[in-house]
Amino acid sequence: MEGVSDLTFEGKRIVVLGGSSGIGLATAQAAAKDGASVVISSSRRTRVDQALATLPAGGEGHALDLADEAAVQALFAMLGSFDHLVFTAGEALQLGSLASTDVEAARSFFGLRYWGAFLAAKYGSGSIRPGGSIVFTSGLAGKRPHAGWALGASICSAMEGLTRALAVELAPIRVNIVCPGVVKSPLWAGMTEADRATLYRQTAEKLPVGHVGETEEIAEAYLYLMRQTYGTGQVLVVDGGAALV
Repeated sequence: MEGVSDLTFEGKRIVVLGGSSGIGLATAQAAAKDGASVVISSSRRTRVDQALATLPAGGEGHALDLADEAAVQALFAMLGSFDHLVFTAGEALQLGSLASTDVEAARSFFGLRYWGAFLAAKYGSGSIRPGGSIVFTSGLAGKRPHAGWALGASICSAMEGLTRALAVELAPIRVNIVCPGVVKSPLWAGMTEADRATLYRQTAEKLPVGHVGETEEIAEAYLYLMRQTYGTGQVLVVDGGAALV
């Protein structure tokens, strides 16, 4: 069957930008466990080294600003060919009312989450081997925003639009995106521990599955989108049923 060999990660090389923590690290760990050679990146060398210590020998890590065009271009020029590109990079969520949002801070937030992904596709897509793919990250905020989530909702929606456009432009490279719900990850680091615990508890009580997401659960969505060979331009929602309630 055409493409069936792509269902395994044996012999595959996967680049995970934002792979030093949270969903990105969980995805890198799961792919490596399944036989992939993994390359991760993050903004801080210390965090990259700590993440590499959790991966099998042979993992590769790079520290760079993913919103810096020259740095991203240099990274992909150095990496050479690979099979899949995953983009999960993002700073802690910036929540707040429209009136209190600092525009420059908002632009900076967009700089990594949207333009970082854009740059990764621009400079990395030419190195993706036949049968390969790109998997981006959005979030349920784009579909079910709460008050104070204007910035996050905007970025999630923009990322899903970019995914569909690039699925057409970069074909036959498959371009898809994972849309997680609330997940226990560093994205909520901007909240106090008490507020974070309250968010997790209140969210879990409302969800059909009865718990908020773990990074390992969400990583399976990225692995699926890399393995499958027939879907492109798709948004895979993994939200515990949050969009239903």
